[in-house]
Amino acid sequence: MIFYFSGCGNSRHVAETIAAGLNDILTFIPEAAREGKYDYTLAEGESLGFVFPVYSWAPPKLVLDFIEKLKISKPTYLYFACTMGDECGLTEKIFRKAVEQKGWSLSACFSVQMPETYIGMPGFKLDTDENAQLKTDRADDNLMRNIPRLLDKECFSEMTVGRFAWLKSRLVNPGFNKYATDDSKYLSTEACIHCGKCVEVCPLQNITLEESRPKWHGHCTMCMACYHHCPVNAIQYGKATVGKGQYYFKS
Repeated sequence: MIFYFSGCGNSRHVAETIAAGLNDILTFIPEAAREGKYDYTLAEGESLGFVFPVYSWAPPKLVLDFIEKLKISKPTYLYFACTMGDECGLTEKIFRKAVEQKGWSLSACFSVQMPETYIGMPGFKLDTDENAQLKTDRADDNLMRNIPRLLDKECFSEMTVGRFAWLKSRLVNPGFNKYATDDSKYLSTEACIHCGKCVEVCPLQNITLEESRPKWHGHCTMCMACYHHCPVNAIQYGKATVGKGQYYFKS
């Protein structure tokens, strides 16, 4: 059983690749949470996996909230895979603490570098097309190396922690969760063609069309799927995203 979250498709690609390699089933965390589905049953010896993007050097808050509410028997083998632009900080420690509070033990984890998606602040930018392709190719090599280890239920940790991890994960991340997920800065320009793509791709169903224009409703996780999927680049996050281009994983 694999629970996953993805906004722009990087983590969805990783989750689908792992699921195919393990012949396992996928459950989309936002959908399960919306429907109040927190009770699950593991078969004897069945692995429990999580796949998610790293947000500000930690697991997304919605993933941690889901784990806290999850009702499932103690897994004999528990793992996670996380996607990141460059580094993951203390993601492993934060995730490990979350599952240990439920009486579980983390068996394995690995990070997967994928093309950058977060550009909601000054100084953050997308990868070049060349670097994005290089990251994707390396990610697939990473998955092909680690999926057999998951099949064998090997215990391992292969994480790109990076520099100043404590500062980023313990100080910057709480600020991100409190202030940088404010969706009031989102706007649609006059280029908007009223297609509703932003409504369709929002994993939290946080966007509706009002008078044919998108409106955000205050439940944003800052995955930026609405921005990246807009076919005419009409969505902006204040001035932070202007001229920075778009990216989402095209399967």
